[in-house]
Amino acid sequence: MNSPVKSPGKQIEVQIMGQSYLLSCPPGGESALLDAVERVDTAMCRIRDAGKVKARDRIAVLASLNLAFELSQKESQLLQASQAVPSAAVPAAPAVQPANDAGALVDAATNARLQDLVRRLDQALGSDGQLL
Repeated sequence: MNSPVKSPGKQIEVQIMGQSYLLSCPPGGESALLDAVERVDTAMCRIRDAGKVKARDRIAVLASLNLAFELSQKESQLLQASQAVPSAAVPAAPAVQPANDAGALVDAATNARLQDLVRRLDQALGSDGQLL
């Protein structure tokens, strides 16, 4: 991947699987965005290089699902680890309290992230068409 070229107006030009994209970036979010681009590029190139899928939109969908699955696994591990911590080690007032079922909270959060990821991929692909 070529080094990213920063454009004025909080936009960053990046390359994903050899194609350039101009992405908007919130102030101070350049590093996080570049990290995300690197992860998406690596995931998409890995699928493309396996040789079984050729269409860019299908590669993008598979890569996003793989990344979302990895995120879900890490969230589940964090949730399990936080439940395993003795109550004396847990702060008295956590920032977020699950309402009923912790599993439902993770599923809702994962679903929201997936929808946001698909929306951002649709925006990035632009003229290539919608993913779903």
